Amino acid sequence: MAKILVVDDAPTVRTMVGKTLREDGHDITEAANGAEGLKYAEAGEYDLVVTDVNMPEMSGIELCRALRKRYAYQKVPILMLTTEGRSRLIAEGKEAGASGWIVKPFEPRKLCMAVDMLIKKSRGRDAVIRRA
Repeated sequence: MAKILVVDDAPTVRTMVGKTLREDGHDITEAANGAEGLKYAEAGEYDLVVTDVNMPEMSGIELCRALRKRYAYQKVPILMLTTEGRSRLIAEGKEAGASGWIVKPFEPRKLCMAVDMLIKKSRGRDAVIRRA
């Protein structure tokens, strides 16, 4: 099981992502925008962050940059889950420190596979993702 922070301004997307990842055995915290997500991240430790790109107050790319400036989040995987698929924006996300990029709408199975892969990679090659 991993502690995952899900950041999206759309309540339905947060609910869908949260439900999908909870069913996959993870502990989920939800935030409604990048600024709120940053507050949660500063108050706790997460194994992975899933964030939208286009949000009010602080975009996902701005959140990614802010997290990468903090020692505790320099190596935590950040997965962008967004409707944006333009290569220029993907490159900007990668430059900001994004670990992966999934374009919405997402397939729950593929999201879980990406999350598990990123967590396993961050914990080391031989790590096993424990399910609840």
